[in-house]
Amino acid sequence: MAYHGLALVTILALIEYSVLGFMVGRARQQFGIAAPATTGNPDFERYFRVHQNTLESLAVFIPSLWIFGTTVSNAFAVALGLLFIAGRGIYASGYIKDPAKREPGAIVTFAVNGILTLGSLIALIIKVL
Repeated sequence: MAYHGLALVTILALIEYSVLGFMVGRARQQFGIAAPATTGNPDFERYFRVHQNTLESLAVFIPSLWIFGTTVSNAFAVALGLLFIAGRGIYASGYIKDPAKREPGAIVTFAVNGILTLGSLIALIIKVL
């Protein structure tokens, strides 16, 4: 079975993460925060937290995406993966504007990761039994 869709979603998620990292670098210059500092300006700190939180989410997302895609449904995993990427974009946009506006994107991210992880676990338990 071909997993090109899973690979594409993985690459898109990593590109999104890289773009967020570029935005952190640009925010460092804009707000005068020299590396390795990660505090000192609330506007910069929001960019930094978006990037860091995305990395934390990717640690769950990437393995669960692939396990779900290979044990439950490749097509459903791809759809959920695209939803994850959109959710991270919503999260980033909201958080950078106002931390209180990060909730919709955070909910999407949490829900997708939950479905992928729980679905993978259930599928693996069924396959083992």
